[in-house]
Amino acid sequence: MEHKEIRELAAMMQELDLTVLDLNGRGESIRLERGVVNVSTAVSVPTAVTAAAAQAPVREIETADTLELFEVKSPTVGTFYAAPEAGKTPFVEVGVFVRKGDVLCLLEAMKMLNEITAEKDGVIAEICANNNQIVEFGQTLFRIDTSAQ
Repeated sequence: MEHKEIRELAAMMQELDLTVLDLNGRGESIRLERGVVNVSTAVSVPTAVTAAAAQAPVREIETADTLELFEVKSPTVGTFYAAPEAGKTPFVEVGVFVRKGDVLCLLEAMKMLNEITAEKDGVIAEICANNNQIVEFGQTLFRIDTSAQ
């Protein structure tokens, strides 16, 4: 693969806000990874959000008006999996303390399973997606209370 092609792939990753890109074909294999600065943002959340009536209930907690939460957002469109396998214990639950790098969920995109990890230490305040739910790019998956360190 030419340097120009790699640079084009890197630019595409930046444009689409992808963190990992694996390509295999024509006797070549390449894996590109990049650090993400703006995947998650800190926001002030006034109260817990309720799930739409058509969906299964989302796990939620009540929060104070001034509580600062760190949002973990989906880096791509895909299927959200709360556990490593069907019937297994979820990676995290509301109220569980997580450290930076801990696996929060799996996101399946294009037949690839991607681990979504905590970017900060804190307590899981809210799980914003349901198991086996299709999530959109930029959709909030988790809210982490970083003040509970």
